Amino acid sequence: MTEDISTLINIVTALPNPKKTLVFGSDHAGFVLKEYLKTQSQAWSYNVIDCGTHSEDSVDYPDYVPPVVKEVLAGARGVLICGSGIGMSIAANRYKGIRAALCADPLWAKLAREHNDANILVLGERLLGQQEAIECLRTFLNIAFEGGRHLRRVEKIDS
Repeated sequence: MTEDISTLINIVTALPNPKKTLVFGSDHAGFVLKEYLKTQSQAWSYNVIDCGTHSEDSVDYPDYVPPVVKEVLAGARGVLICGSGIGMSIAANRYKGIRAALCADPLWAKLAREHNDANILVLGERLLGQQEAIECLRTFLNIAFEGGRHLRRVEKIDS
């Protein structure tokens, strides 16, 4: 019986929440992965907002952070993608209330949500395969913030 409940919990938590909005932003080096993750998110019934870029033409990554931040501060979850993810995470974390986490695998995404209440997932297209990126996104969308001792720390970050 316990095994059946455990299996059901795993199945339910593997399904993304279809009532949420997910906002994407990328530069040219993250464009292909952004398009792929948008399609997957829509298949999961997420409301998707695309803040650009809209091609692989060279652009400056900091230009795509503010519109994503605005949507995240209004209640959406965000995804930023550039070549390495480093530039996007640095730019996003300059905003009060934003906790952008650069994740290289699903465990990082899990810990970013559980311990840091990350509200933007940052990925590096040049460093991750599409399947790994999907697993990071799925984890980021399905893991809840634990609160407790972590809440005190997050409040210190935001103060």
